[in-house]
Amino acid sequence: MKIDVHTHIFPPEICRDRGRFFSSQPAFRLLYDSPKAPLATAERLLEVLDEDEVDRAVVFGFPWQGRERVLRHNDYVLEAAARYPRRLIPFACVHPLDPEAPAEADRCCAQGAAGLGELGLYEPCDPAAALAAYDGIFRVARSYGKPLLVHANEPVGHAYPGKAPQGLDFYYRLAQRAEGIPLILAHWGGGLCFYEMMKKEVAETLSHVFYDTAASPFLYRASVYRTVLDIVGKERVLLGSDGPLLRPRRYFHEMQGVLSPEEMRAVCGENAGRLLSGARDDGFEGPSLTDASP
Repeated sequence: MKIDVHTHIFPPEICRDRGRFFSSQPAFRLLYDSPKAPLATAERLLEVLDEDEVDRAVVFGFPWQGRERVLRHNDYVLEAAARYPRRLIPFACVHPLDPEAPAEADRCCAQGAAGLGELGLYEPCDPAAALAAYDGIFRVARSYGKPLLVHANEPVGHAYPGKAPQGLDFYYRLAQRAEGIPLILAHWGGGLCFYEMMKKEVAETLSHVFYDTAASPFLYRASVYRTVLDIVGKERVLLGSDGPLLRPRRYFHEMQGVLSPEEMRAVCGENAGRLLSGARDDGFEGPSLTDASP
């Protein structure tokens, strides 16, 4: 079974006319102002999954500012997963700095969200205040036994829309505060994974962290898959496409050149199956998430 842990879906009204949300949502405009930044409904995402032979996908929305838009989008994600329970795994998305974020996270987990994510901060902020704001969300995740997926990006290299200003020390301290919670750091953790080569402290601190591959074809040479697996092991790397921005098939093509079939099965489904099987509470009766069959 192939599982993509990092995809975005949007309600049809946003896909039809994204521009009307730009004035009140600067982060959304930053990421999606370009017509080359695709938006997808649940049905369009399923078409891509079928074409690329992916069995299941974790789906989430966007960290909107304002409670009404957050609720509407999370409800859409939960409703879509209820319509397609054998294909879509819902995560709830909140803005980490919103004082009402923990309450919304609690509401969604109570309604069957399998986790929380993609939690991202795309604007400058006070790091200490931001870390403290995450603590309320962490309490919800711990109380429900749910994983979190957090946006991270590399602090060097070329600029692009949505490249957050927080440094790797921010994500490292975030991982410290999220101790005991399965924490997925998107985009290879912004390169935090490479620091697990250090002899003291780091590997132990990050032992509960998983890394997804989202946007890797845009950012790294294909050898990154081999390098990271050699550093952290094949059990803590997860296929994430950042769909619909990139298609899963691009990742499969790159992995086939550097990973063994066993390693590809782990990255492309087995690891996510083990991680998510304990987080679901939606009456799923399809094949087991840990089923490794192609």
